[in-house]
Amino acid sequence: FGGEVERGLTMVDGVLLLVDASEGPLPQTRFVLRKALESRLPVILVVNKVDRPDARVAEVIDEVYELFLDLDADEEQIEFPIVYCNARAGIATLDYTPPAQGALGGGDGGGVAATPTEGSLAPLLDLLLARIPAPVHEPGHPLQALVTNLDASPYVGRLAICRVRNGQIKRGQQVAWCRADGSIERAQVSELYVTEALDRVDAAEAGPGEIIAIAGIPEITIGETLADPADPRPLPVITVDEPSLSITIGINTSPLAGKEGSKLTARQVRERLDRELVGNVSLRVLDTDRSGGDPNRWEVQGRGELQLGVLVEMMRREGFELTVGQPHVLIREIDGKRHEPFERLSIDVPDDYVGVVTQMLALRKGRMEHMTNHGTGWVRMDYIVPARGLIGFRTEFLTETRGTGLMHHVFDRWELWAGELRTRPSGSLVADRSGVTAGYSLTSLAERGMLFVGPGEEVYEGMIVGENSRAEDIDVNPTKEKHLTNIRSSTSDVYERLAAHRKLTLDEALEFVRDDECVEVTPETVRVRKVQLGKTDRLKAARLRR
Repeated sequence: FGGEVERGLTMVDGVLLLVDASEGPLPQTRFVLRKALESRLPVILVVNKVDRPDARVAEVIDEVYELFLDLDADEEQIEFPIVYCNARAGIATLDYTPPAQGALGGGDGGGVAATPTEGSLAPLLDLLLARIPAPVHEPGHPLQALVTNLDASPYVGRLAICRVRNGQIKRGQQVAWCRADGSIERAQVSELYVTEALDRVDAAEAGPGEIIAIAGIPEITIGETLADPADPRPLPVITVDEPSLSITIGINTSPLAGKEGSKLTARQVRERLDRELVGNVSLRVLDTDRSGGDPNRWEVQGRGELQLGVLVEMMRREGFELTVGQPHVLIREIDGKRHEPFERLSIDVPDDYVGVVTQMLALRKGRMEHMTNHGTGWVRMDYIVPARGLIGFRTEFLTETRGTGLMHHVFDRWELWAGELRTRPSGSLVADRSGVTAGYSLTSLAERGMLFVGPGEEVYEGMIVGENSRAEDIDVNPTKEKHLTNIRSSTSDVYERLAAHRKLTLDEALEFVRDDECVEVTPETVRVRKVQLGKTDRLKAARLRR
């Protein structure tokens, strides 16, 4: 998402800041607005849903002003116009009246002063025309078009989405392709498209300010420039924020590898990761064999758990089998001191759960910055939390709030290392042999903790079959069956009902694993296992870590 924002802002001349009249600005609002202010783009504030019964328009506008001040906006930037909208009813106005003094057409709650254009969005559109400047270009300047995104067509191949900064570009024209590594090559624009409404249509030429799509350069990538061959002047390459989290992705090395997926080899995994890099500028892929590591694994760095989890999920659906390691935050040395990424976290919970949420985040080194009680039974809390403190937090948060809590978080800044955090308090139930699970053995294991497998599932040595209620790991036999005898028992017809097991999703598995564990991902199954499958190997590795 962050990479998309930074690329998108290079193509626009202004921004429309849309804020809910009840919720106010959220963490993602802060991230996008910070990027827009850094680019010196003019801002128009739109307060939408002013007809909501719980609308608090004046307080939300004050929160937006506070947000601008927090982001070091200057006097010119903070003097933004405000539009009040009920987009569902198609109404926009520049004048707001408190709910008791007017009725918004068709609404039950808020009110907007009657204006001659009531019932249309004309005031908003007129304000856009008045406040957002037209594209600026230098007459007579040679061609410059910056590639900000990529698309693909089944007919013409890769499409480069560009904004023309200066000059003219025509279909069939020879251009200078200014590559990201500094080299310049000649290329030909075989097809040229512009967008009309929601459709992409052919065009003969395009000029400054237009957003176009060109075909004919199969290896072009984001951040490169199309220029005049006679006078090539490359534009600065797009820069995005550095990644803050990493995971290790490798081929599936479990005993059950190859039974479900069709893409198993290291070459196929590496090619897929390279393809992802083409359109995702906020991702990094590093080889782990540079320092004597495994050549079949790669370190993938991204902005957060969600981005990395989406990548793994897409690969899984495409038929890949993978081994995915525990997420780790990236560390920076700044002025000789250890720094780590911090996230801005916003939480909305019923007021009954304020205490438990505060306690959870205190253990994760979170600092509360604001707490607002709207008087509706819900409380909003804003925190600054180390990124590593949020790994595995979502599942615990939803459990403790009975699924009612809402949370949003986004990267905020780098700060000094916050110290050691409390890791997962529970241990793992680890299978000590391969086989098929039996209901008889799982019934006794259910007393030790939460099971991840049910009866009749295939397991192998080193696979984690459950979460131990105690802190240590336990090797267990989930395949033990009840042996029959020729002696009739008075309880032979009494059946014990096995408690339902917990089927881990990909996100839950990534949150669950510790340093010595990893996730086996196949098109059909998500399993959690130890990195070292054999018990003896695990003991040796534990001694080396000490």
